[in-house]
Amino acid sequence: MEDPSFFEKVYAVVRLIPFGRVTSYGAIAGYTGSRGSARMVGWAMNASHQYREPLPAHRVVNRNGMLTGKHHFGTPGLMQQLLEQEGAIVEDDRILNFKEMFWDPSRML
Repeated sequence: MEDPSFFEKVYAVVRLIPFGRVTSYGAIAGYTGSRGSARMVGWAMNASHQYREPLPAHRVVNRNGMLTGKHHFGTPGLMQQLLEQEGAIVEDDRILNFKEMFWDPSRML
């Protein structure tokens, strides 16, 4: 069962990810006080298209910089395109400059 309050916490963090930066499901889970709940963050991101305002969901990837959520965007390649417009170098569904782009909400907020 979904926990709307958890989803709201996730979306609040996602809204703060700066242009040109990315974060991971696990980093968001840790920031919300739910370390170990990266999968639940993924569920929240999968449902984010139903959220009342647009979210920069393309900026959330897995801990290795993989575009694991790419299938939840309108067209194939859209997530990659949005990330590349913000400076990401993507090859084989992985951000090559992930370390440089990584934004850790626990340290930045």
